[in-house]
Amino acid sequence: MPGAAVLHRTSDFDHNRTVITFAGRRDAVLEAAVRAAAAAVTLIDLNHHRGVHPRLGALDVLPFVPLGTTAMEECIEIAHVAGERIWNELGVPIYFYEAAAVSSDRIRLENVRRGQFEGLREAVLADTTKQPDIGGPPLHPSAGAAIVGARKILIAFNVNLNTTDLSVARAIAKRIRASAGGFPALKALGVPLPSRGLVQVAMNFTDFERTPVHVVYAEIARLAAAQGVEIAGAELIGLMPRRALEMAVRDLLTVSDFGQRSVLENCITDAIGGSLAR
Repeated sequence: MPGAAVLHRTSDFDHNRTVITFAGRRDAVLEAAVRAAAAAVTLIDLNHHRGVHPRLGALDVLPFVPLGTTAMEECIEIAHVAGERIWNELGVPIYFYEAAAVSSDRIRLENVRRGQFEGLREAVLADTTKQPDIGGPPLHPSAGAAIVGARKILIAFNVNLNTTDLSVARAIAKRIRASAGGFPALKALGVPLPSRGLVQVAMNFTDFERTPVHVVYAEIARLAAAQGVEIAGAELIGLMPRRALEMAVRDLLTVSDFGQRSVLENCITDAIGGSLAR
């Protein structure tokens, strides 16, 4: 729609979910998000949906991310407006998370989604602490609930291991994730990829400057090799900030004085936005 554009789409058979990245002006992004929710409610029935990735709703997670000069406070406001509209227009209850959370125990996504659709649709009827922030308390019978929030840029990055032994991926995920004392700002799960005969360490980097992607990749390779397992490949889900690539080049190639001004596109953007634009 005018004012908003789809930047990227990633789909995966085993995870059985699609990640869509879109960006634009405030009002257009808000309208696009509500329309995406409507499409998900129409097309997806969680009673017949299965995948290795946790999920609570047909539109599972809807994060608003500040770009450029946009403030986090504006994304929080948009998230709350989007949640109200999705409930009022589509009848899908809403949980708010991250910076848009209205209760401290719902800041972390995994806390909100724990139990998933099948568990929470029963829990909300008996436990008031599990009930949505808006709507319900019953979940939508086929679309579940949507988790809407505001957060910083997140990198979703998965490493596939050349084995069918799920315990290897789970052990590595536990070793590296922040909640178990591993890398800060890193979430990780070990999941099977039965269609490919592999297992996967699926990760979310919630602060890639604090914990860079390439550092974790090297550690996974080391831990896998210690168990006689090779890396079969890696997957970027969605998009990655240019800054993350700059950090990898600087560290892995040990280029002295490497920084944002060493990247052609950065210099062009700066120039066009400066004297060349006048």
